[in-house]
Amino acid sequence: MVELALLKILADGKFHSGTDLGDSLGLSRSAVWKQMKELQEFGVEVYSVRGRGYRIPKGFDLLDVEKLLSHSSSIVRESLAHIELQTFTDSTNLMALRNIQDHKHGALYLAEYQHSGRGRRGRSWLGPLASNLYLSLMWRFSGGAAALEGLSLVVGLSIAQAISQQGVKGVELKWPNDLLYQGRKLAGILLEMQGDASGDISVVIGVGINVRMSQASDLSDKITQPWIDLTSIADRDIDRNKLLAAVISKLLENLTVFAESGFAAFIDDWHQMHAFQDSYVKLLSAKNEIEGVCRGVNSQGALLLERNAKIEAYHGGEISVRKL
Repeated sequence: MVELALLKILADGKFHSGTDLGDSLGLSRSAVWKQMKELQEFGVEVYSVRGRGYRIPKGFDLLDVEKLLSHSSSIVRESLAHIELQTFTDSTNLMALRNIQDHKHGALYLAEYQHSGRGRRGRSWLGPLASNLYLSLMWRFSGGAAALEGLSLVVGLSIAQAISQQGVKGVELKWPNDLLYQGRKLAGILLEMQGDASGDISVVIGVGINVRMSQASDLSDKITQPWIDLTSIADRDIDRNKLLAAVISKLLENLTVFAESGFAAFIDDWHQMHAFQDSYVKLLSAKNEIEGVCRGVNSQGALLLERNAKIEAYHGGEISVRKL
């Protein structure tokens, strides 16, 4: 596995000779070469020039817990009892679930790379090393499953609002848990719940945001749906630590309101960012396909579809929406 110490050295984007890297890491030049090949397998573009060494174009913007806290609002420092950052993991959601007995509430899990990142409906979530944001927040709610109606919509809204605060405009929300920009996927959400369906429930709020997905990466060919990243939208580098701080700060702020007032407190803001508002859409499920005009969502977060002059409500689960 690629060493974190190597990533920190290459983070400056400058050339480093194999000899110097080997001396710094206590490795042979051949071992350094193997580490570079491994970096490429993780979707990283590596420049190798004879006589100059190795270089990562634009370097790495590595996540740092201290930087996260310094950029965050006070609610982050007051609300999070545990923050864990791994360079490599299977998925941040699984990190959270493995630690649920010790941290049922107020725990944040971060990773630079997920080798088994998961999306909705069993899809994989792919991305190169140290380029995107992968995070999972363990948060506890009372009131049972009914109190969680609309939660994924609030999470999506929180991310979109945080991105807007970073100067990136035009991000839209796709029911129930995706963020789009001009029809291409920018971010996704995966919620997993543990606890009493009628009592206290700990929810793992998993979030993946495309920040700097290299078009040259081999991963691009493995992604089956149109995607985009924040760097492309903004046409500038995005500071991942500042973005992460904005996302967590806004998310915790909105979760506090959600716990008290439910999704109804956010419905107007959500509609303003809804990608398919008043559009003709198709709902896809395992059993059938239904077409109609999307009229937004109700106060429980259910999708409203107008068909034959009647409006019907559809709840989450295994339903997907396609614009026609």
